[in-house]
Amino acid sequence: MNKPILRLCCFVCFVFFYSSAHANQPAVQLAKTYSDDLSVSDFLISEKYDGVRAIWTGNKLVTRAGNPIHAPIWFTERLPNVWLDGELWSKHNDFQFIASATSKQVPIDHQWRQLKYMVFDAPDYQHTFLQRSQRYLKLIDDLNLPFVKPVEQFTVATNEQLAARLTEYINQGAEGLILHRKSALFRTGRSDNLLKLKPFMDAEARVVGVTLGKGKYRNQMGALLVEMPSGRRFKIGSGFTDAQRANPPQVGSIITYQYHGYTARGIPRFASFLRVRSDHP
Repeated sequence: MNKPILRLCCFVCFVFFYSSAHANQPAVQLAKTYSDDLSVSDFLISEKYDGVRAIWTGNKLVTRAGNPIHAPIWFTERLPNVWLDGELWSKHNDFQFIASATSKQVPIDHQWRQLKYMVFDAPDYQHTFLQRSQRYLKLIDDLNLPFVKPVEQFTVATNEQLAARLTEYINQGAEGLILHRKSALFRTGRSDNLLKLKPFMDAEARVVGVTLGKGKYRNQMGALLVEMPSGRRFKIGSGFTDAQRANPPQVGSIITYQYHGYTARGIPRFASFLRVRSDHP
């Protein structure tokens, strides 16, 4: 077989296997970050739940990548024959438990008894999100299942009101807010129709070590080992430029990082490097 024909056959095989691998992946909307130059009154707003994304296809529960979620029969047997999008959730700051419970091949009943399916969209109803939100509210109300809950949607008129509501939700333990444009039809992927608003806090830590990277960052810094004032240590591996990875902050220097809340072990979540404190090397 000559080389051009061989390359064509390889390409056809790649397309076939790639398509097969992605055939079961559901269409999902993904949120971009909110910008305050938008008109907030154009959006419905809800809590952003820190759980596991779950799509009910009408006959099975899957992740946004299309992988099966092995729920107990009693959890799904009465769900309607429509497409629902939502989050499997238990309570605030409980992500590790939720991820563990929903990842098991054989579901553990008493763990699933602690979970709720928080539904925030009914995408196969081809109308605006305002209309879809009204539909899923009625669907879930008609189900009358204690573990399937409709996500509350609300509106505000100004960014000042939005900031106040964000603070209110964060103080209750929420991860943040989701803004969904009222007039938007369902659209796969990321767009300005679906936005997330999360507060990031910042803090300082002392660099106590540097770990080498792998792959692209081989022989460069992979992460900093840092120590909080409490003495607790953790690694920060994101937020660095290539130049900073080649010439990382020195051991003993104080850095500022941003993060969002804490894990169950008291480690800053989603920690990302911001800068070296100006009065340190």
